[in-house]
Amino acid sequence: MKNSNTHYDIVVVGGGLVGGSFAIMLHQLAADAGLRILIVDARPFNASSDKTVTQPDFDARSTALSWGSRNIYEKFGLWSDLSPHAAAIRQIHVSDRGHPGVTRLQADEMDVEALGYVLENQYLSQAIQSALVVSNNLEICAPAQVVEIQHQPDGMRLNLDSHNGAQQIDCSLLVLADGGRSGLMESLGITTQKHHYNQHAIIANVAFERPHQGQAFERFTDNGPLAMLPLPDSQAPDGVTLHRAALVWTVPDTDKARTLSLDDATFLAALQDRFGYRLGRLTRVGQRNAYPLSLMEASEQIRPGLVLLGNAAHTLHPVAGQGLNLALRDCEALASLLARQWQINSSEANIRGKEIGSYRFLESYLNKQAQDQQRTVMFSDLTTRLFSNQQPALTLGRNLGLLSMDLLPPARHWFARQAMGLR
Repeated sequence: MKNSNTHYDIVVVGGGLVGGSFAIMLHQLAADAGLRILIVDARPFNASSDKTVTQPDFDARSTALSWGSRNIYEKFGLWSDLSPHAAAIRQIHVSDRGHPGVTRLQADEMDVEALGYVLENQYLSQAIQSALVVSNNLEICAPAQVVEIQHQPDGMRLNLDSHNGAQQIDCSLLVLADGGRSGLMESLGITTQKHHYNQHAIIANVAFERPHQGQAFERFTDNGPLAMLPLPDSQAPDGVTLHRAALVWTVPDTDKARTLSLDDATFLAALQDRFGYRLGRLTRVGQRNAYPLSLMEASEQIRPGLVLLGNAAHTLHPVAGQGLNLALRDCEALASLLARQWQINSSEANIRGKEIGSYRFLESYLNKQAQDQQRTVMFSDLTTRLFSNQQPALTLGRNLGLLSMDLLPPARHWFARQAMGLR
């Protein structure tokens, strides 16, 4: 932190994909308004604007960005840094293992370049942090822990434990975008509604015999959904080209330990059995990790002086790839409203601070996003429940649904628009 003044207009706790993206959007939309923004993050920040990129890591984690999210990043000047490292999704192949229902969502049918993109998190994080460190009126305090949050008449007060020692920060609006894992929500008395799917996602990168050619796969199996997302090719140490894909394999909780303990050859054989040979033989698997799956929604997304974004507000099952994409739409909506409100009251600093933290103003944001949030949460949850259930009636129904989407363009277009993050 460069300034001894401890009052900020907006403090963002969490400088990751969601919090960092929000700060960039807000900074650009209110660039000439003198808005003071502070980002607080528990991890050290890469305080460099250097955009030099190394060879992709075979085991790197990745994120699926919808077409709508790509447009958001282009609007805010990040896409030119991201696009060289993104694998375009030009077709999504949706099928149910052992049943005839199949549908294909095509980018050219939707008159777009791609339905979405898959991007390794290292490049996304690097682009966001590089944009943040060169932004005026935007300060970064990292690494730092928020020890306590106190409600004040005109906003929030944060007690921080940072590399500079104990600090006290006041703000008109606190944006909590820390993923909901820090305990800050609990300390504020914000409860959550959570549905456990009794499943874990096995995450790994794999390599195939043949290139994916821009295809993504959603394969529904007797144990749960399996997603295979295209990644850019990489080079093995021996010079062999690896046709990579990002795997999200949903398994019951009872199968997690066994699946993780399999040696690579046995794991690949089991995966091949469930996925098939659409891209030829599976040749390699990287490091495997498992994450418990649940649907979580915060009981409150807003309070006077406080708003929750990203996984702190709602955590979705990854099968439909909607979590970050919904968060980016929320970020853009909130940033746009904040910038507009700040400029409306530009002549009265005292009024501006009170307005952007007022419940009435924050409620206008929530009302604007409510339908999108409800529809996206429902789409993700129903897709998960429907395709994880092996009851004969539901199996028949979902396969008829896949067949109807393949035969009826309006149904297929609706499904594609949900996947593309278009509302």
